[in-house]
Amino acid sequence: MKTKLSIIVPILVLALLLSACGASAQPRTLNVSGNGTIYLTPDIAYIYIGVHMEDPIIADAVNKNNTQTQALVDALKNAGIAAEDIQTSNFSVYTTSQYDKLTGQPSGTVYAVDNSVYVTIRDLAKIGNLLDVVVAAGANNINNITFDVADKTAALSQARQKAMANASSLAAELAQTAGVKLGEIQNVSYSDNSPIPYEYGKGGGGASAPNVSVPIQPGQTQITVTVDVTYNLK
Repeated sequence: MKTKLSIIVPILVLALLLSACGASAQPRTLNVSGNGTIYLTPDIAYIYIGVHMEDPIIADAVNKNNTQTQALVDALKNAGIAAEDIQTSNFSVYTTSQYDKLTGQPSGTVYAVDNSVYVTIRDLAKIGNLLDVVVAAGANNINNITFDVADKTAALSQARQKAMANASSLAAELAQTAGVKLGEIQNVSYSDNSPIPYEYGKGGGGASAPNVSVPIQPGQTQITVTVDVTYNLK
């Protein structure tokens, strides 16, 4: 009986050692990143347009701002912007300290009122004239024109395909250089960026519009997709 036990125990120890060696062996892999970029011509734009008003009396500041903002919204609608493409993005009331220009000493406090709308422009050819129209209507705070493409579905698909092709080519090159062979793909992940906005600022609410519309160039925008691919090595 003792002889049998002495035989079985070494066999079990050997099996455990072999199992531990197998578990600790890590598969060989190759990780690569591929990029795919597509250039697009913008067909839509977004812009913040607002009215800033100051007055020592808060009620007067609010009333003046309300009147001027309504004139701004009416001007946008008359210029062909649909009501659903005009959205209030900010309304705020706050105090600002005034200082004497000669002495630099505090001279009082005024109330400031800001009211801004977020406007979607679907006809880019009208942007220059539209900016002149809103300035003439009383807008004195114009910020962050963002050019974009309304439907990027097809472009994103193309960018992903280019990114995968780039990753595949890079993996094949590295494997050949290293003297190894690629196996199956084990993992794929990807990310895409948003178009970079073009910022434009203009002030001067209440002034008459210039004779020539503001020159705005949409240019091109780009979409870039990055894929991370893990291959097994044979």
